[in-house]
Amino acid sequence: MAKTKTISKKQKKKRGAPQSITGGFWANHKSQVIIGVMAAVFVAGLISAYSYVITNYTVTTVYVEGNVHYTNEEVMGMVMKGHYGNNSLLLSLKYKDKSVEGIPFVEKMDVSVLDPHTIKIEVYEKALAGCVEYLEKYMYFDKDGIIVESSDEKTAGVPMVTGFKYDHVILHEPLPVEDEGIFKAVLNITQLVNKYDLTVDRIYFGSDETLTLYFGQVRAALGERSNLDEKIMRLQDMLPSLTEKKGVLHMENYTEETKNISFEPDDAAT
Repeated sequence: MAKTKTISKKQKKKRGAPQSITGGFWANHKSQVIIGVMAAVFVAGLISAYSYVITNYTVTTVYVEGNVHYTNEEVMGMVMKGHYGNNSLLLSLKYKDKSVEGIPFVEKMDVSVLDPHTIKIEVYEKALAGCVEYLEKYMYFDKDGIIVESSDEKTAGVPMVTGFKYDHVILHEPLPVEDEGIFKAVLNITQLVNKYDLTVDRIYFGSDETLTLYFGQVRAALGERSNLDEKIMRLQDMLPSLTEKKGVLHMENYTEETKNISFEPDDAAT
């Protein structure tokens, strides 16, 4: 007769009921799965935010103000360089409370975001009164005679100043001249020619304290540094008719009373 094996309630409780494989995995890896899902959601959110920023903050309009030495395109290239340089949001973060510096002839540039597709770049150029040529370089100085920049190229609109002596030139230091008042005279002249929409190529200070201004192939001999406003205002009227000529405008004896001016043509302006 076959024997029957009985299992006590205690043994049944100890062995337990069979468990599913899925349920066991979830119980053992629940925290890892939750972290993985959260990470996936976070990455998806980052990708969505990145796509939104790249798509909706693209610069299409740029206003550039205050630039003379550099063109609008050159200024934009300096500011909007690198990856995503045309993204207004990233530009606003990059230049927040910070100006663009370290650019020759420029004191600083301020960048402001007007809307998601528009930025404004304000250029503050260094105030250049004139330049001298030294060791095959153009050395630019400000109203105080401080050498602020050095360049291999001549900048249009900044007059070459000649006729005074100096034995050395050091960047960021005053140009060593005997008469420091000459820099104020240069600044006065550049302001006057700008006032009357003229462009002087060269300013020559004679040893006898006379002054000559060069406009292309025409040189205006102004004589002593008096009545400069009147003389340069008169030049505004006369120079347009002399564009195809070369020679000397004699204004040495020009006064408000005489207004004596004569033009002496020559073979080659000096």
